[in-house]
Amino acid sequence: QVQLVESGGGLVQPGGSLRLSCVASGSIFSIYTMGWYRRAPGKQRELVALISSGGGTRTTDSVKGRFTISRDNVKNTVYLQMNSLKSEDTAVYYCNANYGAQVYWGQGTQVTVSS
Repeated sequence: QVQLVESGGGLVQPGGSLRLSCVASGSIFSIYTMGWYRRAPGKQRELVALISSGGGTRTTDSVKGRFTISRDNVKNTVYLQMNSLKSEDTAVYYCNANYGAQVYWGQGTQVTVSS
């Protein structure tokens, strides 16, 4: 079993930066594919970025070049560095862990990009 706790969300101005963190506990963190998803008001949850157990990454086109996902297997933590934030990035961001049929979600952290 995996427990995920996100942190780092908040209010930021357009063009600003935030670093989201997700700490995992309760299982073997290093074998999981980790992801960040987000859900904006009135929209479906969408994938933002993935990082495999081996460190390979993928990001959705809308955040490519601005967001970077990384993981620290010693600290059992996955990060999402968010730069050049836009109002369109406003959403609740969720941490996800996946290993085959094993899927876990964090509680979400609010990111609001506004002047």
